[in-house]
Amino acid sequence: MSYSSEERKEFEKTLISEKGAIELLAPLDVYLAAGVHIGTHICTKHMERFVYKLRPDGLYILNVRLIDERIRVAAKFISRFNPESVLAVSARQYGFKPVEMFARLTNGKHVIGRFVPGTLTNPRIKSYVESDVVIITDPRTDVQVLVEASKIGIPVVAIASTDSRLANIDLVIPGNNKGRKSLAVIYWLLARQVLRERGVIPPNGDLSVGIEEFETKVG
Repeated sequence: MSYSSEERKEFEKTLISEKGAIELLAPLDVYLAAGVHIGTHICTKHMERFVYKLRPDGLYILNVRLIDERIRVAAKFISRFNPESVLAVSARQYGFKPVEMFARLTNGKHVIGRFVPGTLTNPRIKSYVESDVVIITDPRTDVQVLVEASKIGIPVVAIASTDSRLANIDLVIPGNNKGRKSLAVIYWLLARQVLRERGVIPPNGDLSVGIEEFETKVG
């Protein structure tokens, strides 16, 4: 388990506002069990505002409330673009399945594995993709995408852990971008919220598949 009962109680307190309890996109235990809040032993200046605390074991812990808020904001932003012009990318293996499923359910495009130089900037190469917005899984591993998107002015939405730098990133979703279960939860929630924002499913509607379908299988 990636959290203790004491930590859960701490997070519950952050979900109480002057107007009462704040409803998350998924139950708190879904976030915590998947380790979406688990950062790294490094925290950049860019990510300090999303950190909830530093654990005794040296791990930086992200604020679940802010993760949830940013998924909502990112979904609203992404929903403004034509589905076919949204490109989701992951060079990180645990992001392959989540990115594929996100693109499939939202009718977008995806690139997994090595991002061939020129994919966004050179129409003459076979891998060329036209895109109006890019979603990257990790700014540390999806560097080539960041370089090309910034060169041609395509906005970038990034899932960023505590070790991430945010140069050339337009919208951040703080979260554990290295964990298999964490990435499944983040992309599942993002896909569902994008479809809700587009009106494809009702405001409280669900996806036709569960979170487990977004999870990269091991073994």
